[in-house]
Amino acid sequence: MKILFSPSESKSAFNNDERLDKSSLVFLDLYEKRLEILNIYNEFIKTSSIDKISKLFGIKNLIDDKSLRRDVFTKGLIKAVLRYDGVAYKHLNYRDLSQNSQNYIDKNVVIFSNLFGPILAGDKIFEYKLKQGEKINGVNIEKFYNEHFSKSLDEFLQDDDILDLRAGYYEKFYQIKKEHTSFKFIKNGKIVSHHAKAYRGKILNQIAKDNINSKKELMDVNFDGLKLVEIKKIGLKNEVCFEIMC
Repeated sequence: MKILFSPSESKSAFNNDERLDKSSLVFLDLYEKRLEILNIYNEFIKTSSIDKISKLFGIKNLIDDKSLRRDVFTKGLIKAVLRYDGVAYKHLNYRDLSQNSQNYIDKNVVIFSNLFGPILAGDKIFEYKLKQGEKINGVNIEKFYNEHFSKSLDEFLQDDDILDLRAGYYEKFYQIKKEHTSFKFIKNGKIVSHHAKAYRGKILNQIAKDNINSKKELMDVNFDGLKLVEIKKIGLKNEVCFEIMC
């Protein structure tokens, strides 16, 4: 089973001596395409005004210093699943998983990064800031990755069942072309967003611990704190609706 997952705005600042190269990321044959976006990003933060960088990052009152404009290819790397540390990732609690469960996450979770595009959770990336949906010098990043990476993703996912745990925005990066499962969360009769982030992380934690490898195994899991409400068939998507009980 492959699980599609969102990134987070919040990121760890951890640094080390490793530097990005072709072996750092999945889809080796598309590394040069990925570099197109990374080079555009790198040049932008080196040369643009502080106001433009602030807009790109989605951060106010930035201080224009050398660290802000540092060449990204000189930054150290860490696994993507550890680089992202937002709500979902805190509830995934990757560091406390067994080695087998961590290996499951590394190899089976595809994260849709706003900068790097589709990567595996075990791929290594540097720290960056990029507000969701922002263009870099007019370049639509999600459109770029959709155009150049969809075929490789189709092939990568073709032999596995798929659980789509992404926020809806990341469908712009890739549209699934086969039957798949997605989860929706409600509380007090209303669809939730913040709670959904937490439960996506909790669900991924439980899936990794149970080593879930198929849709059938997935549907047999009793997720803590969730009550199954209904399952809807919407085109290729089997939408499983859960009520948050706590």
